Amino acid sequence: MTEPVEKAVATRIRKMALEHHVVYVRAPRDMLAHDITRLAGDDVQLDEIEQLLIALQRSGYLSRTEMVQLQAAYLREASP
Repeated sequence: MTEPVEKAVATRIRKMALEHHVVYVRAPRDMLAHDITRLAGDDVQLDEIEQLLIALQRSGYLSRTEMVQLQAAYLREASP
């Protein structure tokens, strides 16, 4: 069985992170946010692409608006 072909938006995000040498590093506030959402009854798990979007925004390569637009496009593309 072959690996699925990566979608265009995910590829674009990966390339952007590679070009800018950006990786996601989990910060203390990320752990706090995760614990708060878990205690509220939600268990939000960000995948690698969503983590890269956060890292690109934190590093100043994406505005908040650009990050949200890319995440929306990524989620639309990823849904079956």
